[in-house]
Amino acid sequence: MNTLLYGLITGILFGFLLQRGQVLRYDKQLGALRFFDMTIVKFMLSSVLVGMAGVYFLKDFGLATLAVKPTILGGNIIGGLIFGIGWALLGYCPGTSLGALGEGRWDGLWGILGMLAGAALFAEAYPGIKKTVLTWGNFGAITLPQILGINHWLIIIPFIIGGILLFRWFEKKGL
Repeated sequence: MNTLLYGLITGILFGFLLQRGQVLRYDKQLGALRFFDMTIVKFMLSSVLVGMAGVYFLKDFGLATLAVKPTILGGNIIGGLIFGIGWALLGYCPGTSLGALGEGRWDGLWGILGMLAGAALFAEAYPGIKKTVLTWGNFGAITLPQILGINHWLIIIPFIIGGILLFRWFEKKGL
């Protein structure tokens, strides 16, 4: 099957799950930023945990290969700060601003315009960023199991158990 068709199908499925999980709602976004509502945290953490286990399961059975991007602290820290500031100012992250617009909430359009402006700015600044920010703390393509020198399942299983315990704690606290 065509790669673009896979992307379309998974994109539609992801958008459906975002909508069903209510993570496109502004009040859920604001609740997550204020630590009052962990709906978005639970949604994303469950996605990370399932993805982590799924990717390594596929890798172990030879059905997929890992293409690990380099860990570059300068880019990760500055990019994370820009992302967080944008999310805090708008009340939507990039994916949820697209979903919010899809649901008819026009305030999501500001996030989309911000993404386009940020992408254009990044493209223009990239030659300079490549020589500076993207050299700060470059650890190469590493994974936590590689750093610790242990089997990946010895990382994944405790993360899944920790995630489940965190979910239970959120539910006890009504978050």
